[in-house]
Amino acid sequence: MVTIALTGGIGSGKTTIANRLAELGGVILDADVFAREAVAVGSPALRQIVARFGQQVLLADGTLDRPALGALVFGDDEARGALNDIVHPEVRRLTGERLDEVLADDPAALVVHVIPLLVESTSNYDYEEIWVADAPANVREERLVEGRGMTPEDAQARIASQASDDERRRIADVLIDTSAPLDETLDQVDAEWRRLTAASLRAPETQTYGV
Repeated sequence: MVTIALTGGIGSGKTTIANRLAELGGVILDADVFAREAVAVGSPALRQIVARFGQQVLLADGTLDRPALGALVFGDDEARGALNDIVHPEVRRLTGERLDEVLADDPAALVVHVIPLLVESTSNYDYEEIWVADAPANVREERLVEGRGMTPEDAQARIASQASDDERRRIADVLIDTSAPLDETLDQVDAEWRRLTAASLRAPETQTYGV
């Protein structure tokens, strides 16, 4: 099995890259998907979140009000740390379970861990490669405003709250320029996929876990 990590700032085009890798045959393990699963109705994590932050973080149907919770922890390091202490262990558990399933099904799988906050996490970066979706802040701001309906001020604040572009580039083995036209971005992904799969065919089997 070959494992790579895919990261990038908000609005950087991680989903575009991940979708292409899935089309090419990669197995996608998305930390955001596991994070939503971790706080499903009835989950221990959701109960802990309500105990810590109150009923105000729940919608009428009992599901987590993610915008309300986000507003509570944004800009508050202590609150964000408390939330991470609740959610991150569950994300690691769910990721590990899914990884075991993948390995049992296909020991030669190429697994892509999509981890938006890889730089900010305590991960040991134990992957064959780290890929970074890279686009200038002004391009990402425009995407957030036009694509997600954020105000320019909100978009700028969200970008500023994350690791810097330089910090992500420093850990990158592969840098995908997502500010290019879509077909050029996908060409970059295709080329890196061909390189990686060719290398994995030549290398002895490895099992590297990077959750």
